[in-house]
Amino acid sequence: MALAVPGSAALSSAARAADADAALNGGFESGLSPWTCTAGSTVTSPVHGGASALKATPEGSDNAQCAQTVTVRPNSQYTLAGWVRGSYVYLGASGTGTTDVSTWTQSAPDWQKLATTFTTGANTTKVTIYTHGWYGTGAYYADDVSLTGPGGGTTTQPPTVPTGLRTGTVTATSVALSWTPVTGATGYAVYRDGVKVQGVSGTSATVSGLNPSTAYAFQVTATNDAGESARSATVTATTPARSDDGGSMELPAHALVGYLHAGFANGSGYTRMADVPDSWDVIDLAFGEPTSVTSGDIRFNRCPVSECPNVESDADFKAAIKAKQAAGKKVLISIGGQNGQVQLTTTAARDAFVSSVSKIIDQYGLDGLDIDFEGHSLSLNTGDTDFRNPTTPVIVNLISALKTLKAKYGSTFVLTMAPETFFVQNGYQFYGSGKWGGQDPRCGAYLPVIHALRDDLTLLHVQDYNSGPIMGLDNQYHSMGGADFHIAMTDMLLTGFPVAGDANNVFPPLRPDQVAIGMPASVNAGNGYVAPAEVTKTLDCLTKKTNCGSYPTHGTWPALRGLMTWSVNWDRFAGWEFQRTFDSYFG
Repeated sequence: MALAVPGSAALSSAARAADADAALNGGFESGLSPWTCTAGSTVTSPVHGGASALKATPEGSDNAQCAQTVTVRPNSQYTLAGWVRGSYVYLGASGTGTTDVSTWTQSAPDWQKLATTFTTGANTTKVTIYTHGWYGTGAYYADDVSLTGPGGGTTTQPPTVPTGLRTGTVTATSVALSWTPVTGATGYAVYRDGVKVQGVSGTSATVSGLNPSTAYAFQVTATNDAGESARSATVTATTPARSDDGGSMELPAHALVGYLHAGFANGSGYTRMADVPDSWDVIDLAFGEPTSVTSGDIRFNRCPVSECPNVESDADFKAAIKAKQAAGKKVLISIGGQNGQVQLTTTAARDAFVSSVSKIIDQYGLDGLDIDFEGHSLSLNTGDTDFRNPTTPVIVNLISALKTLKAKYGSTFVLTMAPETFFVQNGYQFYGSGKWGGQDPRCGAYLPVIHALRDDLTLLHVQDYNSGPIMGLDNQYHSMGGADFHIAMTDMLLTGFPVAGDANNVFPPLRPDQVAIGMPASVNAGNGYVAPAEVTKTLDCLTKKTNCGSYPTHGTWPALRGLMTWSVNWDRFAGWEFQRTFDSYFG
């Protein structure tokens, strides 16, 4: 028989009373909020407790993770627990300030409890808890997730409404805002014309991706653990007309862009510059390639007679370029391509890139540059998580090089980019190696380049081909082969999207006149070919909001610039089907 120590029961009760469940909506009774899920929904069966549970299905390179960030106390012990069903289901916590933890089950045909403990670091006030499955193992379920430990001092009331909202510098495509700090606020949300467009931790923000000569209304709210305040008073700003349009205003309202196999023939045969029909408004010479992956020294070699018996002389090639330009067409050098890996790892490589590309432009009298970096040209270093402020050398040096070229050649310099979906729209789900590591560091790697150059960018034409399934803003995967894929991918560029699902890190929309849709010209040109009827459906939906399929677009963009294709040569091989589709639609 043990003797009771006076006061011990009271101390134990007080300790238990001090503990709290820091996880919000751990039973998924209120939908998914505040969980951030790459894939998942609530279901009513099976459930462990209450009326709902989480169901999530890993697909492709997505492990269907659901996570939320919670408030904790420093130097405190917490127990993370939850009930799961399925194969290879994980439960864990990161950002603990000490040793991050996770636990898992290989197989749980019925509800199984997972639990683990951790101690927070001396300065830790936020921890991310998560659950996920494993690639290709089918759906998993989670319910009644809890994080038990000392209360994190969560506030019980949202902050007050921000005051003092005012505009700062206003450019043709951006508006700077600032406001008075709010006591108890841990963040702020910025609204443009009633739609949340940005989340920040400080008391200023710059809203970009705006259209010139357009009036906008802005509001801001304050946030903390208890919620969001009402919106502030509205301030308005009107963007001025563009003085430097990146060459976009020199293009027709709707443009047809095509790559010309200038350095090789492949199965499509060689097409002379003079034989490219007048329908093609932008002609990209494929390709300038580096002397080595990291040299930055770009060379453009025309197709040899041995491979292209009908190749014209340099003099005739240059004369044909001048004739195209006299007719209002733009001829660019495209750098990279499938075989031209370019990694500007050093400032020396950056400077060599600028020098060698300038030499090509000057030698042939070209109008500008197309960036077609593929493969492993661009990736993000571990810890490089903010697309607005990249730190990875290959990204920073490319941005610097392109800005230098733009400054050298001036306002009429045409700059276009042709990234693959993996490097752009895939950034909606994944960015770099991710908060927990293990992701492909190339995910979304074009986003910082596009964002840094959005005011200099003439056209972005993402390659909507040779692509795996990509999640759209409807949180559904979309695959190549029909109008739906092109509609979803283009809507993301014109609407903007939270990077890696972070509502406080939103990639702003591009102007519609900066966007063209990339498609293969024929079944021979690449995976993802669609028939002319599907091209028409795509354009109808995006420019008129008619003939749409299942994907719900977020606007109507009659100023959408047009179409890009790989390639002029393959379209000629297929009887100019792609060109005729463009001409018949836009006239």
